[in-house]
Amino acid sequence: MDTAQEPYRRRHWLAALGLLPLLQACSPLRLINATVPSDTHEQLADQAYGVHPRQRSDVYLPAGAATGVPMVVFFYGGSWQNGRREDYRFVGEALASRGIVTVVADYRLSPEVRYPAFLEDSALALRWALDEAPGWGVDPARVHLMGHSAGAYNAAMLALDPRWLAAQGLHPGVLSGWIGLAGPYDFLPIRAAGVRQAFDWPNTPEDSQPLFHATRSDAAQRAGRVLLLAAREDRLVDPQRNTVAMTQALRQQGLSVQAELLDGVGHATLVGVLAPPLRRRAPVLERVVSFVAAGTA
Repeated sequence: MDTAQEPYRRRHWLAALGLLPLLQACSPLRLINATVPSDTHEQLADQAYGVHPRQRSDVYLPAGAATGVPMVVFFYGGSWQNGRREDYRFVGEALASRGIVTVVADYRLSPEVRYPAFLEDSALALRWALDEAPGWGVDPARVHLMGHSAGAYNAAMLALDPRWLAAQGLHPGVLSGWIGLAGPYDFLPIRAAGVRQAFDWPNTPEDSQPLFHATRSDAAQRAGRVLLLAAREDRLVDPQRNTVAMTQALRQQGLSVQAELLDGVGHATLVGVLAPPLRRRAPVLERVVSFVAAGTA
């Protein structure tokens, strides 16, 4: 996995937004969240799914009472070292405005914890969301996982490696499908120092990699619908080694996979285009909404 340092990530975001002169003034995530309308959804902020301070989520409910709606549990990226749910309000609003209940979950990060703690938290967040879902009008047959970058790894591992959901009394079969945006699915050997720490390199097990599970003969018994999107020119997570290879492996096991490499975006802006000012750059929101709308377990 080719993971850049934080200064590069910030410059990448700002360059994509045309806001490099504001580098010292404010963050790009704060800027795009400022464009999110408030009349499309109801937000349930700071919902605890566990006892640790990082085990919190924000829930975005579509405006107006409804039943039988789909749900997406979303995990953000940040190399398993940084990130906060508040910065991804634009994701919750984008999906809720299209009738999808959306849970944006924090999870414990390195260096406080190492693999597999962030997977354990992700599984716990899904368990909590499923328990709460009836009160939000969610159809239990229309539940999806979604993630960007490191968060896409989390989603993939929950969908493909049954150990993590089994610890919560669940099986990947509870998912209608999962969505990966610019996910790292095969990144051994680990080169980035922070990621090495998060995965205890060189003691990282081979089965920590989603692609390892995608090539197993029983992969088709797990979450059977997959949407994989990546930037064609992603400089942080190689789309050929990760998204294309994952697509090929899953299809060889008989799984239904929709996959696309998109132009006009990079690693960060692939999720950034869910925000109102950037949506014309790439059809990520349309692809996600269409995939979710089509899915039943």
